[in-house]
Formats: sequence, structure tokens, C-alpha cells
Amino acid sequence: MAMTAAGLDYVSGGRFRLGLGTSGPQVVEGFHGVPFDAPLGRTREVVEICRQVWRRERLEYAGKHYQLPLPADRGTGLGKPLKLINHPVRERIPITIAALGPKNVELTAEIAEGWQPVFFYPEKAGEVWGDALSSGAAKRDPALGPLDVMVSATLAIGDDVDDRLAWAKPQLALYIGGMGARGRNFYHSLATRYGFGEVADHIQDLYLAGKKAEAIDAVPDELVRRVSLVGPESYVKERVAAFAEAGVTTLLVHPLSTDRRETVQFVERLQQLLP
Repeated sequence: MAMTAAGLDYVSGGRFRLGLGTSGPQVVEGFHGVPFDAPLGRTREVVEICRQVWRRERLEYAGKHYQLPLPADRGTGLGKPLKLINHPVRERIPITIAALGPKNVELTAEIAEGWQPVFFYPEKAGEVWGDALSSGAAKRDPALGPLDVMVSATLAIGDDVDDRLAWAKPQLALYIGGMGARGRNFYHSLATRYGFGEVADHIQDLYLAGKKAEAIDAVPDELVRRVSLVGPESYVKERVAAFAEAGVTTLLVHPLSTDRRETVQFVERLQQLLP
């Protein structure tokens, strides 16, 4: 992972960011075939190892989850510490961690350059993540600089774009309803913490019963509006201000359009609304 990141940083002229995330038990166990255990400990160690590689240090690491080189009693005994042959463009490639749970967000605020939450509801952000962010920031190395809060939001600006709200619902229904079993769906838990618990339960019931179209229809417009930038310019401007007030520093927008010209127009109009 560290070698790939260094290569991508090279070909991009030092513009690469490494994005990490623990995923969840459904993907890790069902797709990768390994136990979903100690996601926080593994994340911390992966970050430490990557940064050690980029500094071109001899890779000796004795973590709880990763040991480099492999101890003799677990391997051939021939392993020796290695270091990256190539010289990276930067010895510190920015790391962004996608995190939702309080402990994961706290870890992210402590060790990462960036944090990427999902379905960010600015008016609820402090209530849901404030304590975790503050606790992590208290342990943060000042050399990392301020945490870059990178929020994804669907985008459509105009007086007649309400129909685009429906375009964003399939993804919300998939994540809230289908990305994990009952009791182990982080996105369902997030919607619940936002105050949409009954709706989230209903979406999950429909989705897990194979009624995906009905699950999509069950996603309320209000939830989509709160986590998106969809509406007239005046409304989008208010939402941009709300995101900024909640600490968002970077917007990762996804225009809701199939027309390239309209896509560009949405982005250009958003640029004009930014403070």
C-alpha cells in the first residue's frame, strides 16, 4: 500500500492523497475472507508503517497486528529489514481516513491529515462527532496541521432541481438498508443518530426483504436535502454556510446530471457561492 501510494504521488507530481477506511464486517469477512477484528488498532499500525516507508527508514516494526520483518518463529528466519528503493516525492503523503464511529473518528482526528465522513448533516455533526473530534485533536501531533474535514455532497443548483433529490436516494437506501446485517450496519446507526431511526429501520426492513425499489422510495426528501447541496442558489448558499460552520474544509461534490454542460454549470455556480 505504501509503495503504491508513493508511486501514485510520483506520477501525480505530489498531488496524491492516500484514503483509508476499515470498511465493515460484511465486506472484510465476506469478500476478503479475514476476521473483522481490531479495526482501530490495524488502522493505526498501517498509518505508522506507511509513514515509515515514505521516510525510507529500514522497516522494523513490532506492532500488535503487524510485525516487520516477519519474526523467525513465524517464517523462514531469513527475513531482514528493508527500505523503499525509490525516493518518494514527499516523505509524508497526506492520509485521509473515512470514519463514522466515535472511536474511529477520535483516532482519525489524532493521526490523519484528513477525515472523510459520509452523509454529513452539518446541524447534527457536533452532537454526533463533537466529543470524538475534540478528544482526538487533544492528542494530535501539531506537525499534522489542522484536520481537513472532507465532505462528499451531491450537487444540483437551480429553481427546478427538486426532481434530482430522487437521484440521490438509491445510494442512501443501499447504505442505510443493505450495507451490513441488522445491528452491524454503521450507516443505519448514523441515520439513527441523526434522528431518522424509524425511517432507517423501515428502509432496512424493505431492503433486506429484497424490496429495493420500495426502500429507495422510503428515503425521505428531508434527509437527502440535509446531506446534499440541491436547490435554488439561495438555499445552496445557506447549506454551504452550514457546512462551513460545522467545520467542513473541503467539499467533494457529485453533480446530479447526465449532461456535461450542466455538470460544469453546477460546479461553476457553486464556486460563485463559496465564501
